[in-house]
Amino acid sequence: MLPILYSFRRCPYAMRARMAIQYSGIQVQLREIVLRNKPAELLLASPKGTVPVLILNNGQVIEQSREIMQWALEQNDPQQWLCQQDSELSTQIALLIDHNDQQFKTHLDQYKYADRYPAHPKEYYRAQGELFLRDLETRLAQNSFLLLHQICLADIAIFPFIRQFAGVDPEWFDAAPYPKLKQWLSFFCNSSDYQSVMQKFVVWQVGTPPFIFP
Repeated sequence: MLPILYSFRRCPYAMRARMAIQYSGIQVQLREIVLRNKPAELLLASPKGTVPVLILNNGQVIEQSREIMQWALEQNDPQQWLCQQDSELSTQIALLIDHNDQQFKTHLDQYKYADRYPAHPKEYYRAQGELFLRDLETRLAQNSFLLLHQICLADIAIFPFIRQFAGVDPEWFDAAPYPKLKQWLSFFCNSSDYQSVMQKFVVWQVGTPPFIFP
């Protein structure tokens, strides 16, 4: 019996969880859902009703994408994305993901759904998000990836959110002064691993045969 992963293809949290699982080589039963019609099985396992949710064979439920990534890489991390041998680097990875998940995600939501936040115009929220983009651009001027000359967990955890930010106004992003960031984003979006995790999955329903991922 394989672990069960509830997912929604376009959700950046679910996207990064699928990326980590695929990289680790662990197989799961993927249950693609529609957020407006959440199955009872998902809500029974995780009443919060957000994705991704991973249910392990022992019944343990992992409800946060970051914890799912950590779990997958602890099973198998062939390229050392966790950088566990370097405690200082591991701390830097955690802090950068913290900033993405806690500050940048807020600005991203405000920018993407500016009509829900009438206190400021859309451009204001974009400018707040740009503070993080500038930080990443500076980092990428020094390394091929966010913290190293090779991929680490921070790259995989953050790029789905930068992709979403870029997609709010593609013309603006194309003209924005972030050449290194655009190159970095393009690298991931054009990768075969990304194309694989972003294939269109059939929506899961009770009784359908399990879809084994990857």
